[in-house]
Amino acid sequence: MADGAALPQTLGAADATQVAQGRLKSFIERIERLEEDKAAVAGDLKEVYGEAKGEGFDTKILRKVVRLRKQDAAQRQEEEALLDLYLSAIGGL
Repeated sequence: MADGAALPQTLGAADATQVAQGRLKSFIERIERLEEDKAAVAGDLKEVYGEAKGEGFDTKILRKVVRLRKQDAAQRQEEEALLDLYLSAIGGL
């Protein structure tokens, strides 16, 4: 089995097949529930960005701020330094 658990040796081939089918069905159902949750969250995010846009905020900038806040300070500084390096290498903007 994929999770590494050994089947007892007393199980026959038919029993082993039923166990595998049950596990497969369980994985599929869990994935389907998570996909539904993901769709709900995506809808909620779209709604919040829509509200922000309705109040005059630039959603592109909001998304960038959210992305930057996820990064730690060192990673953000490294990215900014590389950006500055690349821009200076091509003569700036």
